[in-house]
Formats: sequence, C-alpha cells, structure tokens
Amino acid sequence: MRNKKQMSLPKIFIIISVFLILLSCLRIGWLLYHQPSEHPQAKNGVIDLSTWDFKDDQTITLNGEWEFYPNQFLTPLQQWKATNYINVPGNWKGEWNQTKDKQTSYGYGTFRLKIILPENEQSLYGIRIKDITTAANVYIDDKLVAASNHPTKSKEQHVQKNGPFSTIFHTNNTNEMELLIHISNYQIPFEGGITNAIQFGTDQAINKLESGSIAFQVTIFIIYLLHSMYAICLFLMGRKGKAQKELLFYGLMLILAAFTNLIDDNIVLELPIPIEWYQKLLSILFISTLLALLAFVKSLYRVKSRLFTSLLVIYFILSVSLVVVPIDFFVFINFGMMIFFLIAFYFLFSQTIKTIRRGKADAIFILLFVTSYTSNVLIWGNIVNMNLIDMPYYPFDFLISIITIALFLFKRHIRMAHLNEKQKAELLNADKKKDEFLANTSHELRNPLHGIINIAQTILRNGSASLSAKNKESLHLLIQIGQRMTFTLNDILDISRLQDQYITLNKKRVNMHSVAAVILDMITYMTENKNLQLRLNIPPSFPEVYADENRLLQIIFNLVHNAVKYTNEGSVTIDASYENKIATIHIRDTGIGISEETQQNIFKPYNQGNMKDNGGIGLGLSVCKQLVELHGGTMSVQSVIGKGSTFSFTLPIADNATNVGENKIAPATHEHVHNFYPIDEAETEVSAARENRNQARILMVDDDPINLRILHNVLSPYYDMITATSGKEALLHIHSRELDLVIADVMMPTMSGYELTKIIRKQFSISELPILLLTARNQLEDIYTGFQSGANDYVAKPIDALELKARVDVLTSLKASVHAQLRMEAAWLQAQIQPHFLFNTLNTIASLAEIDTKRMIKLLEEFSNYLRRSFDMTNKNALIPLEDELDLARSYLFIEKERFGDRLHVSWEIKDNIPIQIPPLSIQPIVENAVRHGILKQVEGGTIRIQIVEHNTYYSITIIDDGVGMDQQKVKQILSDEWVYGSGRGIGLANTNRRFKQLYGVGLDIQSTPYMGTTVTFKIPK
Repeated sequence: MRNKKQMSLPKIFIIISVFLILLSCLRIGWLLYHQPSEHPQAKNGVIDLSTWDFKDDQTITLNGEWEFYPNQFLTPLQQWKATNYINVPGNWKGEWNQTKDKQTSYGYGTFRLKIILPENEQSLYGIRIKDITTAANVYIDDKLVAASNHPTKSKEQHVQKNGPFSTIFHTNNTNEMELLIHISNYQIPFEGGITNAIQFGTDQAINKLESGSIAFQVTIFIIYLLHSMYAICLFLMGRKGKAQKELLFYGLMLILAAFTNLIDDNIVLELPIPIEWYQKLLSILFISTLLALLAFVKSLYRVKSRLFTSLLVIYFILSVSLVVVPIDFFVFINFGMMIFFLIAFYFLFSQTIKTIRRGKADAIFILLFVTSYTSNVLIWGNIVNMNLIDMPYYPFDFLISIITIALFLFKRHIRMAHLNEKQKAELLNADKKKDEFLANTSHELRNPLHGIINIAQTILRNGSASLSAKNKESLHLLIQIGQRMTFTLNDILDISRLQDQYITLNKKRVNMHSVAAVILDMITYMTENKNLQLRLNIPPSFPEVYADENRLLQIIFNLVHNAVKYTNEGSVTIDASYENKIATIHIRDTGIGISEETQQNIFKPYNQGNMKDNGGIGLGLSVCKQLVELHGGTMSVQSVIGKGSTFSFTLPIADNATNVGENKIAPATHEHVHNFYPIDEAETEVSAARENRNQARILMVDDDPINLRILHNVLSPYYDMITATSGKEALLHIHSRELDLVIADVMMPTMSGYELTKIIRKQFSISELPILLLTARNQLEDIYTGFQSGANDYVAKPIDALELKARVDVLTSLKASVHAQLRMEAAWLQAQIQPHFLFNTLNTIASLAEIDTKRMIKLLEEFSNYLRRSFDMTNKNALIPLEDELDLARSYLFIEKERFGDRLHVSWEIKDNIPIQIPPLSIQPIVENAVRHGILKQVEGGTIRIQIVEHNTYYSITIIDDGVGMDQQKVKQILSDEWVYGSGRGIGLANTNRRFKQLYGVGLDIQSTPYMGTTVTFKIPK
C-alpha cells in the first residue's frame, strides 16, 4: 500500500506549475510596472518629444531608428549626410558590408540621434545607458558628458567591463539636442553596438531609476551574504560529519550567488580585469553556483548517483575550457553550458521529487527553491540575455529562494525538536535500564569477589608459616585489589540506590583519625613507583563526627583514591577543621589539577572530565557528593591546573563532643607519612647480580603499579627487570642504559604506548630494540596501529603468563642474535686480513734484514702484535679497554709507516691513561680506511691525526686525514642502515656505525670533501 505521507506525481507537477505561474506573474507585473507609457519612437535619426509630458517618476526609452556611421567617429555638431540607419536597441553585427560567412561584431562607429523637446520646459534632463558592450563616449551637443573605457579605431590591450552609467545635463535653453555616441568593440565577437534601451527623462526620474535598482541589488547581496555566514558558522560549530555538509555547500552556494549578483546587472562591483575575462568569470560563477546547489541537494538527500559524478566531470571540462579557450569560440562553450544546466536541473528535480515520494514532505520547500532558481536562471535569465525584453533588476526570485530555504530549515527544526524529545525519553529509559543492569551485575559479582578475598585471607592466615615472603606479598596484593574492586561495585550499587532514594544511614560516633588511617593503609599499594607522600594531619583527639562509618569510609576512600590516581609526585594530605559543631574534612593533592569547565560537571554520574585515559567509570565523586548530602553536609572542590586540587566536605560533630576552640585547624600532633621509591632503585643489587648471568634486561612501562607488579612477578625470575610509570621516565632509562626489550602499555596518560614506540623507533630499529605492546583491545585497528607505530609484537589483556613468556623469549632472542651478529661481523672483518697486506709486510721485513736489523726486529714485534690483536677472542666482547684498541691501531700504523715511509705521517693527540671502555675494532677500522682509501690514494700521501678530547659527560674520538675524501652520496651510503654483502663497499665503517648506534643511540659523524680529506668522529659516554 502507498504511504499516506507520499505525494502523488500529478500533485507534485501541479505544485510546480502553480508556483511557476506565480513566479511568472510576479515578474510580468514587475515588467509592466516599469514599462513606460506609449511614447514616440525615433524615425530616421529623429525622436519628437515636443508633445510629451515628462514626469519625475517615469522615464522613456530612446528606441527606434538612429543614424549610424560605421567605421567613423563623427565629431559633435558636424554635418554629415545620413546614409545608414540602425534600430536601437540591437546588435550591429552585419552592418559592416561583410559577407554572410564573415559577419562579425568587431569594429567601431557613431550613433546619432536628434531629440526634439517641449518648448518652455525645464532644462535639466538625464540619460541612463544600461549596457554598451565595450567602450563608448557620449556627447550631448558639443560636450562629452559620459564615457565608458575609451573607444578606439583599433584593438586595445585592456578594456574593462563597466556597469550602467547615467548623466545629467542642461539643454542650453533650446528645444533641440543632439545625442552622439562613439562605440568600439574588439573584444566581444557575438554582439556589439547599443544592445539595451537607453532611458531618457528628467534628472529626478533618472536618479530614482538608478538608486532604486542599485539598492535592490545591494540588499540581495547583503541578505545572501548574511545567510551564508550563518550557514557556515553552523557548520563550523556543529559536528563536522556527513550530517552537516549540506550547511557548508549551502553557504558556499549563497556566497557564489551573492558575488555573482554583485558583478552582474548593475555591476555594483567593477573588477579591474579585461572584459573577456569578466565574461569568463561570470560564466564560471554561474556554473559553480549550480554545482554548489547540486552538492547541497546531494548531501541533503544522501544521494549516491553516477549522474552527479558526470556533472562534476562536465563542470571541470567547462571551467578549463572557459579559462583556455578564446572568447571567439564562446558560442560552443555556451552550448556546453546549456547542456550542463539542463542535466543539472534534471538531477535536482528528479532527486527532490524522489525524496518527496519517499514520504519526506519537507523536501517540497527544496523543490520550490529549485523551481525558483530554474525560473530565475534558466528561463528568464536567458530571455533577458537574448535581449528579448528589457527589464530592470528583479529581486523577488532571489528573495523567494531564501524564503523557501528558511521555511525548510524551520520545518526541519520543528521536526528535530520533536525527535529530540522522543530520543530524550528513550535515553532516559535506556539510562534507567543501564542502572538496573549495573546494579544486577554488581550483585552477581560481589559473591565471587568476596569468595576470592576470603580464600586469599584464609591461605594467608592458615598457611603463613609455609609461605615465602614473596607469596605473602602477592596474597596481600590480591586482597588489596579485591577490596578496591569491592569499593567499585559498592559505588555501582549505591548510585542505583541513591537514585531510588533507598539508602539508610547507620549513624554513630566515628573517630576521623582512625577512618583516615585505615584508608591510607589501603591506598599504599597505588603509590609504588611514585615519589609520593601520603600524609594524615588529623590528630586522634579530633572531635568525633556523627556519621555512618561505612559510608564515611567509602567517601574518603573514593576521594583519596582519586587524588593518588592523578598525582605522580608530591603529596596527598588528609586534614580537618571544625567550627560551630561542623567538621570540614579536606583531601589535598599536588597533582595535575582540574579545569574550571570540568569542575562544573565533576560530581555528575559517569563523568570523568578529561581523565578518561586513567580508567574508572566516573561514579566515585557523584556517590561521594550524594552520600555527604544524605549526612546533611556539603561537598566542594577547588583546583588550579598544574598545582593540585582540594576536595572538601562537611559533617556534623557528635552532640556530646568537646570543642577545643573555634575555627581551628586540627594540629598535626601525629603525622602518618609513607615514603615510596621506584622499584628499580630497590633492586639495584639484584640487577647487578643478574648481569653476571647475562640475563636480558627488560624495561616495563605502565602507569598502573598493579600491572607493573604482576609483570614483575611473572618475568623477574628469568630477566633483569626495570620499571617506569610514564613514557617520559621510560625514555630516560632508554637513553641511560642498554636494553634488550621494552614492554609498554598502550593506554597511558600524557604519552601513549603508540607515541612512545614512535619516539623509540627514531633511534632504534625493530631489531636493535624490540618493543612489545600490551593492549586491552584485540581489535584489528589497534593491532594495525601498533605495528604502524613500530612495535614488534603485542599481547592482549588480560595477560596469559605462558603467552607473555613465549613472546618475550622470542623478542629477547632476536635482540641477542642481532647483537651477536654485529660483534661477529666486526671480528670477521678484522680476521680477513688481505693477502697483499701480509706479503707486502713480509717483503718489508725481508728488505730491512739486509739494511737495518733493529728496524726489522721492531717491525716484527709490531706485526706480531697486530696479528695477535686481530685474532684475539676478546674482539667478540661488547667492550674492551681503550688502550687495547689504541695498541692495535698503533701497530697497524707502524707497519704502514715502515712500508710507505714519508708518504704517511701520523699525529697522536691523546692523553695518557684515559679510563674508558669502547667497542672492539672501532678505531682501527676507521684508521685503516683513512690510510688505504684516503691518504695512499694520493701520490704524495698525507697525514692522519688521531684525537681524543674529554668533555663533561663524554669523550670525543676523532680520526682526521687529508686524503682524497668522499662525496656526500658515498657518505650517506656508508651511514645508511641497509647493507648487503657483496655490495662493493665492505663492512668496516658500516659495521662500526651500526654498533655505535645500537650501544649509544648515535652512530659515526662523517664530514668529508672530495680532494680535501675526511673527518670521522664518535662519542663515548663517561
């Protein structure tokens, strides 16, 4: 069956037809209103107005036969015999004695009209020329009274498009006047001459006609501009999704229409561009406005149509053609524009009618808008442009278009208001069901949770003697976590009970000091890995309050728990004061603070402000406030961003309590202080012992101390563990020590695990420092994001211990194998001494045996030392003493010096006994590279300098040669991380660079200039 809200096609067509008739009647009425009364016409170059009654509110047109002098600029009052007459208004195309195939509108000429006026009438008249195609000078009798551009006998480079112009003049007390107009056109090929009627009348009539037309045009411009700004502002302030795009397109359409309106008709805004480009710009604006309308309708109706894509292609083709094609071929582009307009209006009407037929009655206003736009642009616009009628500026189609859109938006607003009311009721119902679900779930979870806590307490109590200290600590942690979950479940139950007003208080005398001390003991586990102090500044002698002890415990726990969660260092303090039998309890912290905007909503249920990354469900503070109010007290918050927060609440003091003073802050007679330090400091000795067993060193990063403790318990028997509670702290560890693996939680405040991974990857590759991410979600997008950030692997929470150990073992083995490969690569490099080096050295020894035995013995000693150092197994170690590496380099340079004599000079700039260790085979390969590939490539040889300079935190080691040098491409190739055996450049410098990057985060610094030399520098931390 047909939907009752559907509108039939005949009814839609009737509405369109009636609306078009209404629009046409309004326009025809406007035309008739401005149509002058029956008046004389010009004949044979003369118009007789001697009997015409001129009125101050009406003008006439100087239509008829004018004298026309082609290819001549007639001077005023000059006597010429008229040989040619032309109808005005009209196109002078074809008046140049041209053949039919070569007719053009290019040329120049003079239009002349003699006007006979009534005798004894006023002498002040005016004319208004709406449009002369290019350039014109207007003469009255012998005076130049108006000009538009400058008419010439040949084409000028720049002719600007000007709007209509008027002039007021005196008739010199005579009833005859001569109107002479010089016109030239070398820009517009399809029309020229006087193409619109010239208005004539009294000065007041001309001024009224001009000011009224411009006023209407400016008014329409302002209305469109204001509506466009309104629409774009709504788009920018609203949700920038698909549901808001129609506002953007609507605003753009109005801006384009407003600008088009400003430079068309009366041309209120004259642009300093050539007339050819004016015509092109106007055409581009017309099709761009229509395209914006198409996009508006497409977005409004959520249309997916290939026709729109085709229109978009046609639009770009037309736009490019308008820019590049000469104006002489404009007739073909106009044909293409007409096709574009017809297809576009078909799309608009068809999609709008389909929407109406689907039952969306509001779309009828869009249909009226499209109909009004079609009438204005496609129908009447073409009629006016073809000079079929002469009509003054008509504003009502523009106004009707805006009104129809306003009605549509108003109707949609009403519908959305009703929809919001309906959705509000549905949300309230869903909220109620959600509370019921949470309450029921909490009931179901409490029993097994209590069972877990009871079992843990039983084991701890009955099996205490057989449990190790570590197992006892784990059981205590389990009980504390269970108690924390119990409080959360109680909050869920309480929020439901509070909303139903189903909570009763068991009030009694309560000691504030005892309650606060218990809370601090319960919260202690949360401060691990934080440099945080918990302070209790409430003395045991503080007056007892009248409250429900369990509810008071719940209130303070939630507030202190919240304070510790958002305070990384400093203190969390509980203190109290009293006055007039009212106690005020303060929980102060030095944490991150709360913004004023968040403070306005922080006590609302399920509201966490900007702290969502730290978990929780946002019930604690809301429950606290409602429980305090049940006690007859109030709760407030004061906070400064970056300095901390203070939560305060009031409770009544027990009736028989003794007040010790008015408006006093309780003295800190007893201060309960807990000092906590990071885990890795407490385990320094243990870590040092594990280094001897060559255990892999793992950095764990998580803002939750419980998660860190669990990871530590699982992995510490097998690995050397270091912990960090933030990304910033983790980076400090990474920069200060060598690590084998980083395990990071994804969800951390300030710096997420993804961000930390990206920063680490800027320094270390995936093989140099593996990263394992812990994610609470096992969704594809989370895994993809992790790998894109640079992670090696991931483990989903809750963590399975066996899976975690397996993945950690794989990643640490990867790091160990890569590290071993680099060291073996360096050792292999040194071991593969080239044969020609051995032969040449032995030949040198043999020759010295005949001429200098002392030098021969010294050379044998150095050669022996060089071979022994090259094949030493310590080269596989991570670090060796600096002196061992220098000893190898000295032996090599001594041998080469003996071989090449004065071609090689060596300069040592090193202090004695420098107490540092460096990677093996780090200086010698650089020295050998400088000698072989730098100095000895020159016939004259050169000098090599080895420098070691001490700085505050590091030593810089520099090898300088004045050899042949390298270009920058070669330097980049050596320092790149990608190296392939057999690539032709060896592994010396490349291997050394990679090992330094892995150990210290920074590789070699190579500065080289061809034929100038090379400088290689690296840094060793102290």
